[in-house]
Amino acid sequence: MTYTMMQVCRELGMTYQTLKFYCNQGLVPYVKRDKNNRRVFDEHDVEWVRSLTRLKRCGMSIEEMRDYLNLCLEGEKSIPDRKKMVAEKRARLGEQMEQIQASMDYIDWKQGFYDDILAGRTEYYSNLTPEVGGGTVA
Repeated sequence: MTYTMMQVCRELGMTYQTLKFYCNQGLVPYVKRDKNNRRVFDEHDVEWVRSLTRLKRCGMSIEEMRDYLNLCLEGEKSIPDRKKMVAEKRARLGEQMEQIQASMDYIDWKQGFYDDILAGRTEYYSNLTPEVGGGTVA
C-alpha cells in the first residue's frame, strides 16, 4: 500500500510542512514518486517517519537525526554507535525529568502554602513585602 504526504501527516499527527521539511533535509531516504511526481510512502517509510517524530521529541536536532539515519543506513555494524546516541538522549531526558519534577514539587509546595493562607492556617508573608510578616516566601 502507498500513502500520500497528507495521509502520512494524518496518520502521524504531523504537519505537511514538517514532513516536507524532513524529506527536503534528506531524512526520509528512498522516497518514491508517483506518475505526477508527488511523493508516495510505503509502510516502511511511514514507520521511519514515525521514528523521526519520536527522535525529535527525544530532543534530537535535525543534524543528529541525519547522523542517526546515516548510521542506520550502515546496517547492523553501526548498532553500538546508535545505542550510544540514544543512551545519551535518554540521560538528557532523565535530567530534564528531574528538573521538571523539582519544578512541580515547588508548585505543589506553593499551592499548599496558598491553601494554608486562604484557610487561615498560615499568616501571609512575602520576601517582596518585608513589612508584611517579614518572612522568606514570595
